Amino acid sequence: MTTFDQREQAFEALFVHDETMKFSAYARRNRLLGLWAAEALGKQGEEAQAYAKAVLLADFEEPGDDDVFRKVRRDFDHRGVEIADVELRRKMAELLVLAVAQLKNE
Repeated sequence: MTTFDQREQAFEALFVHDETMKFSAYARRNRLLGLWAAEALGKQGEEAQAYAKAVLLADFEEPGDDDVFRKVRRDFDHRGVEIADVELRRKMAELLVLAVAQLKNE
């Protein structure tokens, strides 16, 4: 195996690791967002956990954050929870930072 082949394999391994960490961070962020939103919606216990899972699964509808944002926004609107779009997006960003920190500490 040449040095070039070794470097190529190392870069591929790094790419796989980075993508796995990115996926894990967004999944954790979505779960945290779901738990936060569940509390705002008055859900507790198993109902809150089920809602967090629903938010997590909403992320598989399309690439990006818009599907998760729309799910929570729609549920807040339906239940009369007052929060501005910018605040909801800010919370999503804040929870992503927290999720990354949690993953790094594991």
